[in-house]
Parts: sequence; C-alpha cells; structure tokens
Amino acid sequence: MAHFIIADNQDITRLGIEHILQHDAANTIDTAFSKSEIVALLKQEPASVVIMDYTNLNFTSPDELLILNERFCDAHFLIFSEDLSLDFIHKISIYNSFSLTLKSDTEAEIKWAIDSAVKGSHFICNEITNRLINEKKNEQTNTTAQLTKSEVLILKEIATGKTTKEIAADKCLSFHTVNTHRKNIFRKLNVNNVHEAIKVAIRSGLVDIAEYYI
Repeated sequence: MAHFIIADNQDITRLGIEHILQHDAANTIDTAFSKSEIVALLKQEPASVVIMDYTNLNFTSPDELLILNERFCDAHFLIFSEDLSLDFIHKISIYNSFSLTLKSDTEAEIKWAIDSAVKGSHFICNEITNRLINEKKNEQTNTTAQLTKSEVLILKEIATGKTTKEIAADKCLSFHTVNTHRKNIFRKLNVNNVHEAIKVAIRSGLVDIAEYYI
C-alpha cells in the first residue's frame, strides 16, 4: 500500500497516472494543482510518493523542489514531465529522493519508475540517462580536440604500450620532449595515468579499440 499525490495540470496525464495506480486497490491517491496544495497534502501524508510535472506547476526554480524535499524528507518525488533541461537534470538527479521520467517513456518504464519510487529507490529513465551519456561523450570529444597533432601521435604511441624512451627513439625526439608531450596530454585530458588517458581517447574516437589496447 502506498499513498500518492499526483500534481499535474494536464487532465489526460493525471487520469493516465491514476489509471496505472488504481491497478493496486490498496493505493490511495490525492491530486494537487499547485505547490501549496502539495505542501498541504504532504503535511497529512509525509511519506507520500509525489508524481509531479514540475514544468506546469508554480515552481520558479529547482531550489524550491530541494527545499520541499528537506521539509518532507520521508517523501519521494517522481518528476514526470514533457521535457527537462540538462541544468535541471544535473541539479536534481544527484538526490536519491528524486526520480526522473519523461511523458514519452513507455508504459512499462513508467510503471518501473513508480515501483522504484514506492520502494524509495532512485530512478532515471533511459532517455535522460542517454542524454547524460551523450553529454559526457561530447565533453570528452571537445577535450581531446585540444590536443595538438604531435600530442595525438604521442598518445597513439602510448596506446600501443610503448614507453617514453621507446617513443623518443622511434620518433627521433629527445626523452625530455616526449615526456613534456606526455605531461601536456594528461593535463589537457584531466587524467592521472596512461590507463585513464587511453580510456578517454577511445571514448572520443581518437584511439580505435580494435587497433590499440588499454
């Protein structure tokens, strides 16, 4: 048995969520149409699962959601919206009391999100997870783009397992020059060792995993 608060000003969405929740007769459901109504209902049922469309309610910033979470720490908030900005996702997704879903998600995934929320488990839908992964890949690509042609060549040599001394001999460079390139590569990629550097290079497509190894 769980108590739900559905906070969504779109009738079709609210009715659809109610339909899903009513499959379990033990569930109790209230509806809210504003932040103040959510607060009033949480005062009565502090451990509720709040399913809300943040974008069509009278919240002015994600900070208000975080304050609400601090005030009602036993509640779980399932954000269920048409779309969410990456800034919002970054700010909210780190908190375990919040789960993130989109109205474009499948019924199966929405049910999974609701079940997770009832158990107090953190849930982020596949679409939002993919956005975060793609954003990370783009960041890594932009980072590797900062490397000079010489640094790219040195990184590829490093990926084959060659030491600084071996690279210097093969490229007719001084040990000091190769070592300087190596330090610059680590600094630009924001990594601490060869293993991390090659992982970033592979993810960004700079190093082909079929030809090189970690």
